[in-house]
Amino acid sequence: MAGPILQRELTWRGMVIGALITVIFTASNVYLGLRIGLTIATSIPAAVISMAVLRVLGRGTILENNLVQTQASAAGTLACVFASLPALLMGGYWQHFPFLQAGVLTAAGGMSGVLFTIPLRRVMLRDATLPFPEGVAAAEILRAGATREDTGSIRALLHGGMLAAGITFASTGLRLLGSGLSATAVLGAAAFRLSIGFSPALLGAGYLVGLQGGLAMLLGALLTWEVLIPAMAHLTPRPAGLDAGAFAQVLWQEKARFLGVGLIGVAAIWTVLRMGRPLLDSVRLLVVRAPVNAIPERTDTDLSPRAIRTIAGLVLVMIGGVFFVFAHAVVAPLPALAAAMTGLACCAGLGLFVAAACGYMAGLVGSSSSPISGVTILAALCLACVFVVLRAAGLFAGAEGQHFTIGFCLYALTAITASAAIANDNLQDLKTGQMIGATPWKQEIALLIGCASGAVVIPPVLNVLYQTYGFVGAMPHAGMDPTQALAAPQPALLLMITSGIFLHQLDWNLLAAGAAAGCGLIGIDAWLRRTDRGGLPPLAVGIGVYLPMQVSMTLATGALLGTLVRRLNPQAGSHRGTMIASGLIVGESLTGVALACLSALSGQDSPLSLLPRGVPALVPDMAGLVVFVMACTWFSRTQVHPPTR
Repeated sequence: MAGPILQRELTWRGMVIGALITVIFTASNVYLGLRIGLTIATSIPAAVISMAVLRVLGRGTILENNLVQTQASAAGTLACVFASLPALLMGGYWQHFPFLQAGVLTAAGGMSGVLFTIPLRRVMLRDATLPFPEGVAAAEILRAGATREDTGSIRALLHGGMLAAGITFASTGLRLLGSGLSATAVLGAAAFRLSIGFSPALLGAGYLVGLQGGLAMLLGALLTWEVLIPAMAHLTPRPAGLDAGAFAQVLWQEKARFLGVGLIGVAAIWTVLRMGRPLLDSVRLLVVRAPVNAIPERTDTDLSPRAIRTIAGLVLVMIGGVFFVFAHAVVAPLPALAAAMTGLACCAGLGLFVAAACGYMAGLVGSSSSPISGVTILAALCLACVFVVLRAAGLFAGAEGQHFTIGFCLYALTAITASAAIANDNLQDLKTGQMIGATPWKQEIALLIGCASGAVVIPPVLNVLYQTYGFVGAMPHAGMDPTQALAAPQPALLLMITSGIFLHQLDWNLLAAGAAAGCGLIGIDAWLRRTDRGGLPPLAVGIGVYLPMQVSMTLATGALLGTLVRRLNPQAGSHRGTMIASGLIVGESLTGVALACLSALSGQDSPLSLLPRGVPALVPDMAGLVVFVMACTWFSRTQVHPPTR
């Protein structure tokens, strides 16, 4: 009897539990994304919740736990389509979110991401330079839950989790601690800034990322804020009413980040090209039936070639069908068919690229810190350029045609965003499965189920949020309070970029400069590796340019902290540090999900805030700094001088 129980993996109860967790995570991430432009990585919270539920139900195994979190995390990650779908309302293309048009496209886009990650799994999971921090953390959590005798690991995980939960609740929930600290120095028209966040999860992720990636992101952040933005400030007229610090923030948002997009684009292309041969070999193995004497091990078995072809065909029909329906509502059948086929070709061509780029970035710095929005912007640029060429060729002419192509690009971008988001998260899940001995094809089925279940939840959640709060730039009716509208920053940005290309209002010089910088960094990285002097991952530098400095600095702090600990005590086992770092990620993630649910139910950003009115912002910021330094000190001491018991 023990054998079958130990091999329990893909079960009906697991799928039901995963679907129930899906509702919570998907709704929370959609709300957070529209409110503040950020989402929460769901793999680790899903692993903890599924472990607790299956322990209550009994007879749960580590493999069944893994499948539940795989399904739930895929659905929660699919919520990233919040970045494109609301732009259709802001642009006046929709008056609400049609369930079938939004749900089918979201599901199909997510499923295409699952298919793209199958060959990527064989390439990226074997790359020793990719730490996959959240995938490793999730595996350690599942192992600790399954091996109850390993009390030291469980205790380290719990200590890190409780510390992170307490800090997150005091900062995000009670608002008694600041979330970060910035120092700005003004010299003439230029402002120089140093910022650091106090996120325990980013500290733990930085520890798992390692020194090379952490230093590369730190370099990108410092070059941006200490060199690039001050130089831009001297060359760009400052609007009246803005001080130097506020102007520096505007320059980063509207100019420097586009340089980061160009850098990320070139680095991502180079990364995909480097993986070219092994990726093609992996695809060939998947589409051609293996000989009988070459059957792989259970832990290296993907979906069969027939299943992959069937699912791929279904996904193509789904995407092509909704593209035609969307287009035919505006233009005649033949132009609608041309738009649908063009959009389908773009999704197929861009899909593998964005999946590989986002998967590599997630493997390098983790899903939470991967700048998926930067890759989405690149995809938007490519889509818009294709349709600009079609307009120049005589298709979709006139003002009506221009309005249609902008909306169609945003709609098609939803499928690519879903594919990128799923690849960004799924490779972490597959890494977790690799570490605990899961069956890849069963994980892939769970991922497909997660895409379907998440797509069912997203359209009604978007409709409820739109009717309840409205979005800045898109209010459902005139009587609504605009002060309560959700900011929806990313949809507004994508609408601005896409329309800017058609209206010739986009500054291509910054993208070109970023691409040139990326080429230079690729050469430097190649020289360092050839001379055995380490490396400077150009993609990580681009991430440092694109992400807020607080994020990059905190990740780099975690990476430097891990290196310092290992040098002070080379005999200290890295396993304990990994468990504490995993606990930091778990504690903040679970607390963040709980606070997001509470915020969504109450309609307030911080319903539990205890910070008295009139208290200077410096007070909670300094308190947060003190607590963060104490947390770093505790993290270091527990590894340099680990407990004897």
